[in-house]
Amino acid sequence: MEFRGASVYDQEDFFSNYLKRRGRKDSPNNAIESPIIYELIGNFQNKSILDLGCGDASFGKELLNQGAAFYTGVEGSEQMVAHANLNLDNENGTILHETMESYSYPLNNFEIVASRFAIHYVSDIHLLFQNVHKTLKDHGKFVFSVQHPLTTSSFLSKQTGDKRGNWIVDDYFLEGERKEPWIEQIVVKYHRTIEHYFNALTKSGFSVVDLREGTPKREHFTNDEEFVRRQRIPVVLAFSCIK
Repeated sequence: MEFRGASVYDQEDFFSNYLKRRGRKDSPNNAIESPIIYELIGNFQNKSILDLGCGDASFGKELLNQGAAFYTGVEGSEQMVAHANLNLDNENGTILHETMESYSYPLNNFEIVASRFAIHYVSDIHLLFQNVHKTLKDHGKFVFSVQHPLTTSSFLSKQTGDKRGNWIVDDYFLEGERKEPWIEQIVVKYHRTIEHYFNALTKSGFSVVDLREGTPKREHFTNDEEFVRRQRIPVVLAFSCIK
């Protein structure tokens, strides 16, 4: 069986195993992606933030604790929404059980829109980027990360396990669905080139002001072995855009 969008997170075993992996200090989320996202967002104090594919809203809790004015999380998984509501016991935060596709984007409402490792589940990024553009206030910021296209082009390497020694890059310019074996399930993601992301953003009216490929930094890792391993191939692609 294969899962699309957030549906896989409603599988009990998958969900618990995901949370264990996500909590590791040396996970790509914590050691690579998180420092980049905070750097790209910059000053978020006293600002209204929309988080698309918010997961358990740990990010929202951090933002509110550090001075964000209001946080709205959009999440398609029922289990994630339940955890997010427990995590976000703050009157300035709210969680909506919606997908990025079904959410009704209010006009000129947010100063920052963020999305972390979630947009690669969305089939139509052109419509998504147009919706993000309209929901941002003038000069608002859109910051997001996705799995790096070098890793989504082919998942043949994963036949040797998650800590594989080599990576196969194939069919890079053939965009579309990819079926990834992940935590004993099959998850559907969408492979796109970096060029595709850039063009979709600019056609939606955004100015791309920064791009990162997740260069590892030693201070974010607990040991040399994992740091050296993560220098071999990029796992994160992140953009910072202005309306």
